[in-house]
Amino acid sequence: MTGPSVPESATGPVVVGFDGSAESLTATEWAAHEARRRGVPLEVLEAWPAPKRDTAVSDQAHQRALAHLAERESALRALVPDLPVGSAPVSADPVEALEAASHRAALLVLGSRGLGTLRGFLVGSVSQEVLRRSACPVVLVRAGQDEPTGPVTVGIDLAHPADDVLAFAFRAAALRSAPLRVVHVWSPPAGSEYMAYGAIGGLEGELSSVEWDGLAEALDPWRSHHPEVQVTADLVRGKPAVELVEAATSASLLVVGRRLRHLPLRHHHLGPVAHAAIHHVHCPVAVVPYG
Repeated sequence: MTGPSVPESATGPVVVGFDGSAESLTATEWAAHEARRRGVPLEVLEAWPAPKRDTAVSDQAHQRALAHLAERESALRALVPDLPVGSAPVSADPVEALEAASHRAALLVLGSRGLGTLRGFLVGSVSQEVLRRSACPVVLVRAGQDEPTGPVTVGIDLAHPADDVLAFAFRAAALRSAPLRVVHVWSPPAGSEYMAYGAIGGLEGELSSVEWDGLAEALDPWRSHHPEVQVTADLVRGKPAVELVEAATSASLLVVGRRLRHLPLRHHHLGPVAHAAIHHVHCPVAVVPYG
């Protein structure tokens, strides 16, 4: 763990995707407040594929989209008067445009729809693809919800590098003057359930002690770097995807990691924890690439 030596991308803009939908309206408001907290500009990006042929209908749709974008930019300037706000209409595939923006942005912000028939959030194909491919952290914001209060909650896996995820979480808590809850979910090794009862208890005690030591080692540099942040550390036994969804019920923001894989884009994936978070957690979810 290198701790605070991990660079934090603080100078790039907050970029938010906009398409005129209710979820993108909510996302732009959240992004404006986040950009103000960070002291960086806000960029509202609207992208659409170029039409296969020029028609009067496509030109009218283009002009309406530009008018809606300009109207939204004006509304955001009124909402946060001291915030530099710009807009960027892009004639490109939305996924490609947002992925390109992620290489210069401090943060991407996207919207998602409310609960579906399976009591999960509806995450569009564009958002899911951008979450898989983005070079910077992405926050998914729920449509029609006020920004919740409560601690910033972060899930970490001690088996993988956690510095990028912790850097984001500690900074998010500091910017909000909010407490930070750090959750590490663990489970005994497979097969231990077949051991004698007394042996199981002894093994779990030893293993949990090792996990606590690892958690403290991971957090100590960040506690020193952010003494203003009140930190609570929780070691939870169970399945990470299930336990983090439960832990986020009282959170203002859930932070999870996404492991970077040096593979063709079609092979990128979110992993079960991030997938569960974006579909079942009510508060905004930040997915932070690491590795």
